[in-house]
Amino acid sequence: MDAAFTAEQDEIRRTLRDLLTKHAGPGEVRAAVRTAEGHDPALWHRLARELGLPGLAIAEEYGGAGCTATELALACEETGRALLPSPLLATAVLAAPLITALGTPEQRAELLPRIAEGTLTAALAVPGGSMAAALGLTADNRAAAWAGGGRAGGIQAHPDGDGGGGWRLYGEADRVLDGHSAGLLLVAAHTGGYPRSRTLLFLVSAEAEGLARTRLTSMDETRPLARIELRDAAARLLGADDGTDVCGALADTGSRAAAVLAAEAVGAAAGALERTVAYVKEREQFGRAIGSFQAVKHRLADLYVRVEAARSAAYYAAWDPAAGPLALAQALETARIVAGEAVQLHGGIGFTWEHEAHLYVKRAAADELLFGPVHRLRDHAAGRAGLFGAVTADGPVRGVAV
Repeated sequence: MDAAFTAEQDEIRRTLRDLLTKHAGPGEVRAAVRTAEGHDPALWHRLARELGLPGLAIAEEYGGAGCTATELALACEETGRALLPSPLLATAVLAAPLITALGTPEQRAELLPRIAEGTLTAALAVPGGSMAAALGLTADNRAAAWAGGGRAGGIQAHPDGDGGGGWRLYGEADRVLDGHSAGLLLVAAHTGGYPRSRTLLFLVSAEAEGLARTRLTSMDETRPLARIELRDAAARLLGADDGTDVCGALADTGSRAAAVLAAEAVGAAAGALERTVAYVKEREQFGRAIGSFQAVKHRLADLYVRVEAARSAAYYAAWDPAAGPLALAQALETARIVAGEAVQLHGGIGFTWEHEAHLYVKRAAADELLFGPVHRLRDHAAGRAGLFGAVTADGPVRGVAV
């Protein structure tokens, strides 16, 4: 493994940081989350047009840059540093890889170029609101719990009946990231009937009849969430119904997404730490900057070590996606601790709505609720590694040797 970044990778990081410094400050972020889209559409199209951000990891034949997860992780580290609200995570990190892995050649040719150029955003909708379980991060996603299943529950799919190969979906999904504004929904639904029900992914257009979308009030406004209701909504099957391993594709996507999410969480932690260091250099107490006190220096040094350790883990996971869940656990924990310390070291002002310190606390807490929690990420990774014994669909079996 070569740990050094290429000149192109460094340029991606530098260019994106410069752009976000100018156009995604705390004031711009607060304004963006209050728009109908939950992000700044003009900035998103600029990121797509000038930097090709949504197409970084999409193959060149579909209009993308053909880069790897490392470049996408570096980009998300910078968006995390700025707490940028954008459809990048939902579209490029979750939806595009699933379309690439499962879509037919026609579907890939139709959708991926539009995603790469930024004119189409997408979101992954899973029943039950358990994104982490669906992606295989906190549980074996072949278990039926996250998807509902059985005679009822979850989202049910049945053929349209008109002979055209269409489908109809009925059910709902909560906590869908950017689900209120996405132009395309990838919906996990059951088909096949009880008891041979199986989970497949379906494409649902934002204009589909029978689709209702409601933006939810979320803890972290920079992570817009929505409730998706499907009442016999028209849908297309993603890929072909030929026994494709949908759960395996979700798990593979989850591992790669975990590495990118880890980098984004590291960026948020680094951003909170940088703002705190700048503050303690200016804030005076007893006639001197509080950053000069040894106790404050020690706390900041501990935070710096945590951020750098988490960054190393995230970069390694970008190279080896199998390490993604553990890197994500470390990064989420680091973001939570650093954000909490940032509020403490800012003193009374850190607790106010007007200061941006609380935004980092909300991002850390919301990400752990959406993609964790940390102890489950670690427990599932340890179970898969056989540290606690055999692993079943319901999780590790304690005390059973393998």
